[in-house]
Amino acid sequence: MEHLQQSFTVKFEYKVLFTAGLFEAGNSIFNDFLSQVNTAVQRKIFFVIDAGVAQAHPQLTANIKAYFAANNTVKLVDHILIIPGGEQVKNDTTYFDQVVEAVNTYGIDRHSYIAAIGGGSVLDMVGYAAAVSHRGIKHIRIPTTVLSQNDSGIGVKNGINYFNKKNFLGTFVPPVAVFNDEQFLTTLSDRDWRSGISEAIKVALIKDADFFNWIEANAQALAERDMTVMNQLVWRCAKLHMEHIAGADPFESGSSRPLDFGHWSAHKLEYLSNFEVRHGEAVAMGIALDTVYSNLSGRLTSAESQRVIQLLLNLGFEVTHSLLQVNEGNSPILDGLEEFREHLGGQLTIMLLTAIGRGQEVHEMDTALLEQAGHILTDTQQHQLQ
Repeated sequence: MEHLQQSFTVKFEYKVLFTAGLFEAGNSIFNDFLSQVNTAVQRKIFFVIDAGVAQAHPQLTANIKAYFAANNTVKLVDHILIIPGGEQVKNDTTYFDQVVEAVNTYGIDRHSYIAAIGGGSVLDMVGYAAAVSHRGIKHIRIPTTVLSQNDSGIGVKNGINYFNKKNFLGTFVPPVAVFNDEQFLTTLSDRDWRSGISEAIKVALIKDADFFNWIEANAQALAERDMTVMNQLVWRCAKLHMEHIAGADPFESGSSRPLDFGHWSAHKLEYLSNFEVRHGEAVAMGIALDTVYSNLSGRLTSAESQRVIQLLLNLGFEVTHSLLQVNEGNSPILDGLEEFREHLGGQLTIMLLTAIGRGQEVHEMDTALLEQAGHILTDTQQHQLQ
């Protein structure tokens, strides 16, 4: 009997909108988005907020309720769920269950919305819950950190951690919209402000030398929390990220993941440190390790390698950690290579640098060179502290 074959294309389209004071009375950008859909069905919106954001912005829930009282395009679910931020929200399935339970309790259907306000971890978890509830509820992301506004929050990935592995459960489902509100960045700690800059350095290193030069030139302004400069960084990084997603493999069906430059060790370091090292900090260390490795393996010049490491140091990053050290090929961090290969779904593929702004994929790493790179970075960091 002749076989049947099916082929179809699904178009995804969403905007990343930039604003300040998203739920202030005079700001119509959120309601304008909701008003674009004209349907006879009563739509609802359910909000989930990162507890750290709620604490830093104590009027936020009241502002949301006042906003929807004045703009009744969509019915607001009165209960606003407050959950912890950070990796704990992805490590403990209790919080995922709370979102799914709310979907059931409040009758949130596929015409309705789940909006998440918070850092990348909260957005990841809520996005996953939205994607699997009713096989897909519309998800709105409102990122509140530099890291989520310029990278994780504007992409297509959702997930939670499982089996002590980062993002073991997850989906590729784009949000219906992303709203970047610069006011959320004003209350970040210096550590969280800086942390997100590492992802901008990452995308510049593999895609845009001019952007790297710009970050280098504006490092002091970024370190001093110049909001105008930070807004430019967020926009340029988000643009490069979205252009990559729009390429040939947005859902990463192959083993190539150039945007994960510096991440194979970063993901493992987060777990090994019990998440005391933040994601952006771990990425900075992972960038440093793979940059020096690129130099030692003959791909990247010493001068360019030194520029990268110096930029990280100038921004206040640490460039290595005791848990990143490889000792005679026996180190827990090396498990990150196998876990990365498994997460890619087959062949190990690591992005290295051949120049600032240009990368090359390799399929194996030399542990002796990793050990040497670790020693170099330790010496560099100790010298910086003297």
